[in-house]
Amino acid sequence: MSKLSKQEKRILALAAAFALTFGIVPNVSAMHIMEGYLPGGFCIAWGVLCLPFLIAGFLSIKKTLNEHRNLITLLAMSGAFIFVISSLKIPSVTTGSCSHMTGTGLGAILFGPSAVSILGLIVLLFQAILLAHGGLTTIGANTFSMAIAGPFVSYGIYTLCKKAGVNKRAGIFLAATLGDLFTYCVTALQMALAHHADTTVGGALVKFLAVFAPTQVPLAIIEGIITVLIVMGLETYAKPELKAIGFIKEAK
Repeated sequence: MSKLSKQEKRILALAAAFALTFGIVPNVSAMHIMEGYLPGGFCIAWGVLCLPFLIAGFLSIKKTLNEHRNLITLLAMSGAFIFVISSLKIPSVTTGSCSHMTGTGLGAILFGPSAVSILGLIVLLFQAILLAHGGLTTIGANTFSMAIAGPFVSYGIYTLCKKAGVNKRAGIFLAATLGDLFTYCVTALQMALAHHADTTVGGALVKFLAVFAPTQVPLAIIEGIITVLIVMGLETYAKPELKAIGFIKEAK
């Protein structure tokens, strides 16, 4: 394997610094949907629903790395960003879940939403096994909400903003922010479908959304700002990589 270039070393250094600064936090019983909060049938159904997206993601990453091997560092950084930023939790008053940033908008903008499904699955597996963060039985539901639904919305919003001539940084902000919020809309729906014994699914959905909103809305805005700042840094230190994926054509 060839040695890392100076620019790749800078990217690794930035990712390491971010992880050391923000990633070492205590676990305060903060998780995605945890073990036992979804019936077995729901767990299986969400897992099956994820399969075609994961296959597409594997093929997307394989194609990208076959064509541009040097992008492995940028891809790894996108995965590390998801892991670090989604480990910073603010517990909600609801049981079984919490509010947190997702970090998936960055990868969706750079590599497309399919690739992020694989990155997100890897992150969720590590968090469930090493951090008691989420669960293995609920891995399908958590993957669908955080690694599939959110990234597809982020990518769609960014693409629409680009076609509409919206300022690039504003488009990135909106993509990351709205992708984060949509992740929690899906999580709330998943919880509502499984837990609505005393009300309708719609009533339960409104209840879960109301509980998430006070913490999730400001977190989503913060994630949008952080994502813009990271892209600005990449435009300075990773121009060859951004050019390889077609992103740099938008940067002056």
